[in-house]
Amino acid sequence: MATNPGRAAIGRRTVLTAGVAGAVSAVLAASGCATGGGAKKAGPALSAGAQAKIEGRIAVWSWDVAAKALKRLAPAFERRHPGTSVEVVDIGYDNAYDKITVGMKAGKGLPDVLTIEGGRLPGYIGAFPGGLYDLTPLAGARQAEFARAAWKDVTDERGKVFALPWDGGPCALYYRTDIFEKAGVDPAGIATWDDYVRAGEQIKARTGKKLLVMDPQEDSMFPMLLQQQGQGYVRGGRIAVSDRQAVRAATLLKTLADKDLVAFEKGWDGLVSATKAGKVATTPYAVWWSGTLTDEMPELKGRFGVVPLPAFDQGGVRTSNDGGSTLAVSGHSANARAAWAFIEFALADTANQVSMLKNEGLFPAYLPALKDPFVTAPQPYYGGRPVFATFADLADKVPPIEVSKDGPKARDVVNRTVSGIVLHGDDPAKALNSAARQIAAATGRSIAE
Repeated sequence: MATNPGRAAIGRRTVLTAGVAGAVSAVLAASGCATGGGAKKAGPALSAGAQAKIEGRIAVWSWDVAAKALKRLAPAFERRHPGTSVEVVDIGYDNAYDKITVGMKAGKGLPDVLTIEGGRLPGYIGAFPGGLYDLTPLAGARQAEFARAAWKDVTDERGKVFALPWDGGPCALYYRTDIFEKAGVDPAGIATWDDYVRAGEQIKARTGKKLLVMDPQEDSMFPMLLQQQGQGYVRGGRIAVSDRQAVRAATLLKTLADKDLVAFEKGWDGLVSATKAGKVATTPYAVWWSGTLTDEMPELKGRFGVVPLPAFDQGGVRTSNDGGSTLAVSGHSANARAAWAFIEFALADTANQVSMLKNEGLFPAYLPALKDPFVTAPQPYYGGRPVFATFADLADKVPPIEVSKDGPKARDVVNRTVSGIVLHGDDPAKALNSAARQIAAATGRSIAE
């Protein structure tokens, strides 16, 4: 999720790594369940045959611009269903997962509708079988309407559906048009990561500019490169941070660092300031980065373009994902029918999804909305280039990946490992093998062959 999406997303990652993730992970682990394994106690379910009238009060938890969007849409839902009232509470991101986890653990204190990021949802599905309503009879028929990777996040290993996807974060390559022109590099000619490295060498030689920004303490490139190859931190429940795809991703990052094409900057502010100062020629990032460019760098209007990510192999996948969120019905809801109706109203509706893109910058995972003229229109900030159309074309090409509740633990270890590779020249294969062993020891999972 995002808007001034970039700032929100990076802020979230920082918070999660610093503490919230650890606390949530500990609570999830204490529940004794893991995503993807074993028989689970059945939770509440909504039936497609239920004819209960949509009425009464529902409460919704969300945060930041997401809460703002739902507050804006709530009156229209109330008019469509007289006798309903929707209270949207902005619980703030910093406390969101503590509150959700504690509520699920206690079995009380939760609202009717919960906002949960896509990467977090599988952990809650696995750890708290009764924590969310099984929406399969109602939501299952909508699978083809949503981006594949986003749909993967809302289903369990048996295909049961526990939420609807909201926004997504398809990734592409932002580039500075003026720097590329000065360097004599055609962005359309960058088809592979090898092409990207060669373009970087030429750009640095002719302009003195580096190619991209990396935060050595909390890198987001590595997981992006993994997902581009259809890989997460786990595969089949086993740790997969040292397999061929992972080594290939880490080797690319090491190559970029070894060739002095990386500007190392700390945190979100470092990324924004380096981009604003024109230190780098590209930013491989999600669609929500666009909101930061337009909001914080209006003076650079006309100097950015967007092309798909380079592929690892000629003709390969040219996108990935960073971010995204969902809406779910709390298992403790006393008005689940109305809660589902509100979710469907907000997320499975082209006009409402497009309005959230226009007003709050939430890029829809709902595919029909991506065909709207607003999405395909030329964007003045990008010199009239229809950049949202590029992301819309990529949205359903993001490879779905497996996510586990142990993601935060793996991320901490991987961040330290990638830092050693790009800053100190550690061998990618050896370093990732060590990381896999550390994660295995911390989680009890085996390592994928």
